[in-house]
Amino acid sequence: MSKTITLPIIITIDTPSLGDRSYLAHDGRVAVVIDPQRDIDRVLSLAGAAGVRITHVLETHIHNDYVTGGLALAEATGAAYLVNAEDDVSFDRTPVRDGDVIVVSPEMRLRVMATPGHTFTHLSYVLEGVGQVVGVFTGGSLLFGATGRPDLLGQNHTHDLVHHQFASAHRLADLLPESTQVLPTHGFGSFCSAGSTGETTASTIGTEKKRNPALTQGEERWVADTLAGLDAYPAYYAHMAPANASGPAAADLCPSQSADKDTLAARIRAGEWVVDLRTRTAYAAGHVTGTLNFGLDGQFATYLGWLIPWGTPLTLLGASPEQVAQAQRELVRIGIDRLEGAATGTPPDWTDTELDSFVRAEFADLAQVRHHRSVAVLDVRRVSEYDDGHIDGAVNIALHELLGRLDEAPTGEVWVHCAGGYRASIAASILASRGVPVVAVDDSFAEHAAACGLPIASTS
Repeated sequence: MSKTITLPIIITIDTPSLGDRSYLAHDGRVAVVIDPQRDIDRVLSLAGAAGVRITHVLETHIHNDYVTGGLALAEATGAAYLVNAEDDVSFDRTPVRDGDVIVVSPEMRLRVMATPGHTFTHLSYVLEGVGQVVGVFTGGSLLFGATGRPDLLGQNHTHDLVHHQFASAHRLADLLPESTQVLPTHGFGSFCSAGSTGETTASTIGTEKKRNPALTQGEERWVADTLAGLDAYPAYYAHMAPANASGPAAADLCPSQSADKDTLAARIRAGEWVVDLRTRTAYAAGHVTGTLNFGLDGQFATYLGWLIPWGTPLTLLGASPEQVAQAQRELVRIGIDRLEGAATGTPPDWTDTELDSFVRAEFADLAQVRHHRSVAVLDVRRVSEYDDGHIDGAVNIALHELLGRLDEAPTGEVWVHCAGGYRASIAASILASRGVPVVAVDDSFAEHAAACGLPIASTS
């Protein structure tokens, strides 16, 4: 018996390093794409594998956390590029408004819903098959157990946007069937989320009605909780909306020029950023003095984009050409298009000088050391994490503030920790590049800090 296929088919395109999803929905012949990332080759490959032609590319909003591939994808495929008519953009688009219906094929159409809150011009798109509502692409509006944050346009707009966000969540819940799939762009570790989306990977309107605070709490309480929970977000966000409004070109993923030992040394001396992409374990064991460690095994682009002074010349060091290519792909998604160069191999391939290194440890090691001598502890988690619970006596300088507050960092031997080890390694590399003797704690704070006897204090 042949399997019955329900149309339209929705394919999720994950970008876990940025906590985002794009979508390709098709009926077996034609397809629509929602909120594509800059590296559109992934989308084209999926469409080719499905044997479908992309006829429409849609934006839920002008994004703050990545550079869109929407315009480039539309130009590459000849698709219509649908953007809110109220958005001030410098390119030709197909303007859409609340209530518009886009007939894609007899089996698939999209209904436009205004859902302001993440931005003033935010739209959601209701996907309908033959006689049924299939799903709703909610962008940064209704997320899994949360909503998009309302403060990315500045404090002057946050009050209005947070109330819009509450109303938009209820509009979606009130107007759509409970079986409707909720298909957000943000919320999978993205800093665009206000509140935690947990480990959820799928949801429906009915499920969100039962568990999403925006739908289970009264407006006054939800607004207060949401505003109280807003935390810092990456500095590179400031560059994303202007880039998207100007109509970003397709990503250039051509390999970077190779850099030799002398070139790397000169760039480090000049204060340029030379970034080692290897794991924190490999970096700690041996690295070129003056390099920084942003491993590809974590939120590489998020933290590099957050910390690097925008426009600083950047060179990448990777174990392989494939590793450098992956990093380059991550970086173009946030608008870092130009690299000074790259080198591959191992640290002896990158320098003739003696390698630097530092010790990796666990919280149990820290507890033992503190029995015998006084050591400084630097906690590089965000303030909200620190307030929830921290090692008594630890100095808190959030990672994204460290470069601007180096004069406040502890002196002497510094034990650096975060929640799991990734941010601690970045911080340790920054301190080590300035000659500070560091120990990087590569361990789970939640699981092991208190369990091994370290005194935990709270300021929340």
